Amino acid sequence: MKDDDIIALYFSRSEEAIRQTEKKYGPLCRHIAGNILNNNEDVNECLNDSWLALWDQIPPERPGHLRAYICRIVRNTALKRYRDDHTQKRDPGGLLPLDELLDHIPAKDDTAREIETGELTRAIETFLDSLSAEKRALFIKRYWFCESVKEIAGELGIGERHASVRIGRVRKHLLRYLEQEGWL
Repeated sequence: MKDDDIIALYFSRSEEAIRQTEKKYGPLCRHIAGNILNNNEDVNECLNDSWLALWDQIPPERPGHLRAYICRIVRNTALKRYRDDHTQKRDPGGLLPLDELLDHIPAKDDTAREIETGELTRAIETFLDSLSAEKRALFIKRYWFCESVKEIAGELGIGERHASVRIGRVRKHLLRYLEQEGWL
């Protein structure tokens, strides 16, 4: 089913919208949530929460690109669950990939953080636009889809160490860029 048809189902308030969304985007969403949560029960709850969020947001919102819209909702829902579950404890499986980046960016009060989030997002988008397609894909796989280094290495047909080094170089390049732009 086409995205426009799925969106039309949401606007007609048909429960078929959820079924078609899950049928078309369920595996992708499960992959995104699974990379963040690493727990099947949490992933299932995250997906249910995400489907509810879609139901509540469409309408009135009409997404221009349904796949990206859904991925953003699932990712944000999974990140919220992850943070809620790990507020007072460290993840025994290691750092969430975003923590690799956020550990370098100083925290501000909530109001300042909200204002600066948009500006920081634009700075990161500018940085990503300056990268080659390969480096951009590495960055997005690791820090947007939260894929493991092992998964990325497998997709690229290279060793884990090589993939880790390449990801580290892109991260260092971003940190230098953010430093030049006055973010660090």
